[in-house]
Amino acid sequence: MKYKRLGLIVAFCFASWLLFSLVVFNENPPRKAESQEKKGSLLKYIEELESDISHQRNLHKVLVENLDRLRKNPKSPPEKVEDLKNVLANLGKLKPQNVVLKTPAEKLSQTGKPVLPILVFSCNRPDVRRNLDGLLKYRPDPEQFPIIVSQDCAHSTTAEIIRSYGSQVTHIQHPDQSEPDVPPGELKFKGYFKISRHYRWALHQIFRRFNHTAVIIVEDDLDIAPDFYSYFSTTYDLLLKDPTIWCISAWNDNGKASLVDMSQGSDILYRSDFFPGLGWMITKDLWDELEPKWPKSYWDDWMRRPEQRKERACIRPEISRTRTFGKIGVSNGLFFDKHLKYIKLNENPIDFSSRNLSYLIQSQYDKQFVQMVYSLPVVTATDVRTNFNLPDSGAVRITYHTKDAYKSAVKLLGLMDDFKSGVPRTGYRGIVSFFYKGRRVYLAPNANWKGYDLTWS
Repeated sequence: MKYKRLGLIVAFCFASWLLFSLVVFNENPPRKAESQEKKGSLLKYIEELESDISHQRNLHKVLVENLDRLRKNPKSPPEKVEDLKNVLANLGKLKPQNVVLKTPAEKLSQTGKPVLPILVFSCNRPDVRRNLDGLLKYRPDPEQFPIIVSQDCAHSTTAEIIRSYGSQVTHIQHPDQSEPDVPPGELKFKGYFKISRHYRWALHQIFRRFNHTAVIIVEDDLDIAPDFYSYFSTTYDLLLKDPTIWCISAWNDNGKASLVDMSQGSDILYRSDFFPGLGWMITKDLWDELEPKWPKSYWDDWMRRPEQRKERACIRPEISRTRTFGKIGVSNGLFFDKHLKYIKLNENPIDFSSRNLSYLIQSQYDKQFVQMVYSLPVVTATDVRTNFNLPDSGAVRITYHTKDAYKSAVKLLGLMDDFKSGVPRTGYRGIVSFFYKGRRVYLAPNANWKGYDLTWS
């Protein structure tokens, strides 16, 4: 009898949603397009609606399957029943969105500053509390930086923790809990398919449902630095001014305490051809470009491919403004014990609004950066490691000509040695900058560098 009532609830919610859809469409029929721009926007709206309906269909499928299992096994663990109730609670939350025929104007807070929402990706990690506590502790203005937590997995304990923050955060839950289609040879990587699906859905919500014009993305296993918000709110202007910058990142892949300038590096920023992730910001314009071709899996490596990057750069700091504490996850701790747990989180807050960051604009940065690097004295990685046969002071350059030479040098000095689509981590024009035993070091290709070699991966 209990499960019969639950089935009736499912049927009633589904019928209610269909009725709502009919009312919306009857009351708000799309008007005849007046221009090619509006036609394109209307088509995009239809595609988005189809996507939402597909999510609803998948959700109903999952509910029916779970109801059938519960009916066959009434002694299911209480937490499984609770998870099903959480999925059921989301039924009908996806509603047809308003047709947006033009890019929305930039949202401004009451203080006149751009609204930059924080999108937190969560799943089944109760430690999301640590992440949210940090975001709330350092947040200067709730209106300028609304926090939206997007949860996958329908994990009841994590959901309860997120809801315990009340109005301080907005909690949205991914409705599609069905199993993704995974090629037979990649079944052990199924988690990456779920993550990519979740990212697409959540970013769709941010830019289509909430109608924001930019977003700062973090995962639920990140600590943030005290000046996290100052960093992003100030560098946001660079995203708008320079079309060769496509993201702002809070992360330095080679940001170990032994490889950064701890005394004067807090306000140093760089351009990087390598997409870092782990605390990053993009605009709606970029999402409009990426969403139609968003991949089914491995979204971060997909972002690093040349057809997505299009020779654009990210901004990244000398000292990271985020640090991961998530050893356990889909990647099973890949790189954590060797690199990630040693990343230094900035402790010297910088008011970036008082800094002139125009030097990061490509037209200024490239000429000065390249000229400076290739004017430096050349040494070997062994010289740097042993602090032997070096100038008394000042920066130096290590030259590499081959992939093997690069890997040999970075392994000797403790940097990450992998490439993605031919780009070394933190590299810009093939140049990797780091700090070693009190000295700035640039690991650089030949001065006549012709671009990244995709076989170096």
